[in-house]
Amino acid sequence: MIELYTAGTPNGKKISIMLEELEIPYTVHPIDFGKTEQKAEWYLKINPNGRIPAIIDKDNGDFRVFESGAIMIYLAEKTGKLLSKDPKERSIAIQWLMFQMAGVGPMQGQANHFIKYAPEKIPYAIKRYVDETKRLYSVLDKRLQESEYLAGKELSIADIATWTWVKARSFIELTIDEFPHLKAWEEKLGNRPAFIKGSEIPKKN
Repeated sequence: MIELYTAGTPNGKKISIMLEELEIPYTVHPIDFGKTEQKAEWYLKINPNGRIPAIIDKDNGDFRVFESGAIMIYLAEKTGKLLSKDPKERSIAIQWLMFQMAGVGPMQGQANHFIKYAPEKIPYAIKRYVDETKRLYSVLDKRLQESEYLAGKELSIADIATWTWVKARSFIELTIDEFPHLKAWEEKLGNRPAFIKGSEIPKKN
């Protein structure tokens, strides 16, 4: 059993989707940002960085894992799924996972901030981060023109991690019509039952 501490963000949805794909039993513990539960002392013992998601693996001595990419690698290695055992194929999947972790997530996250939350509109910042997000989308589009999935012929942790952020582009009204291969990939994955169910975690009250 996995204890999942999460919220309705792209990073949180990565793990619920992955758990659904792996068919691992899990219990959801929604973290209320409004109450800053992620900074509570009890939660900092699970994730010292005070962010979501985090998990506790009850079947492995209550082992705690934080950072979404680290959680995904841990779950893939635990189950032997969604991450190839072939060294080269495994490396490709991790490369694209890191592309999301270091590129798509941070850049799109900054675009989100400056468009939705900054106390004043700063056109330079908005343009910088929106343009960089689109550039990264173009890299994904080119990759998906030559490969069915980011890591090759099979779904991997890289696809799950990246899909949640591409899907969240609607938050700032970004379109991907100019990236047909990325759009087709997003729609294909979005029709998978695990993606549909995992995207609804945690349930809204």
